[in-house]
Amino acid sequence: MNLNLESEQKTDADRAVKTAPAGYVQIIEVGSVVLLLVLLYARVLMDLAADWWNDESASHGLLIPPIVLYLIWLKRDEIRAESRSSTAKGLWAVGLGCIIFLVGRLGAEFFLTRISLVIVLGGLVWTFWGPGRLQRLSFPLLLLATMVPLPALVWNALATPLQLFASDTATNLAQLLGVAVYRDGNIIHLAQLSLGVAEACSGLHSLSALMIASLLLGFIQCPSILMRVALFLSSIPLAIALNVLRISGTAVLADYWQDIAFGFYHSFSGWLVFLVGFATLWLVARAGQRIGTSRTGRA
Repeated sequence: MNLNLESEQKTDADRAVKTAPAGYVQIIEVGSVVLLLVLLYARVLMDLAADWWNDESASHGLLIPPIVLYLIWLKRDEIRAESRSSTAKGLWAVGLGCIIFLVGRLGAEFFLTRISLVIVLGGLVWTFWGPGRLQRLSFPLLLLATMVPLPALVWNALATPLQLFASDTATNLAQLLGVAVYRDGNIIHLAQLSLGVAEACSGLHSLSALMIASLLLGFIQCPSILMRVALFLSSIPLAIALNVLRISGTAVLADYWQDIAFGFYHSFSGWLVFLVGFATLWLVARAGQRIGTSRTGRA
């Protein structure tokens, strides 16, 4: 009996000796990777944080990293349930991210240097944790990519057509409501004043916010990939339509109450568009969840 007890204690001691160095090695490996990422992306992250803080169109990026960390925390048991298997295939993604970072630095393109961080992180997960855990973390990585503002070239290419479409549709809608108004480019002329549909009123801000909201709602509410895609696509016309209604409301109010149109309504309407759009997306997601549940029950 004593011999068995001594042998068990010796076995436990041997295991502790064997696992202790392995734990230290793992800490050193993870610490080295984190240190390299900080050294490589410190300036990029500082510039990105400055854009989040100073640019209204990119301010949603402040919320993305905490939300991503929270989603990973919620799914931690599912991530751990996946087998951990290191593979050298992930180094291809890491190399691709490094090449994109280098091209962005040489070409002074902020979007490339910033988006390369997400690609490198995905490659590191693939390399050290394997494809199973990478699949579990695919949505958090996709959501993390939305923290990077669009390139100025793409933003301007989208803003101008949306400005013209919003001003034209809002003018037609205001005329249907009995307001004497006509449009000249992105300028809406009323009887006593003119409204300029600026880039900030193009709807890109609300469009990007509602698209990100649809990704989150789809991930939380919708059980199938098809429903998530449908919810994401529905956010695009919804945001454009709500922005047109916002501009039309401004034109109608400005024809009767200029102080209200350019005061309280103008300040609050942006938040109102997002709240109404988010509520609509939530209702669509709930309906999709019920449809998916009923189909599963019948099956």
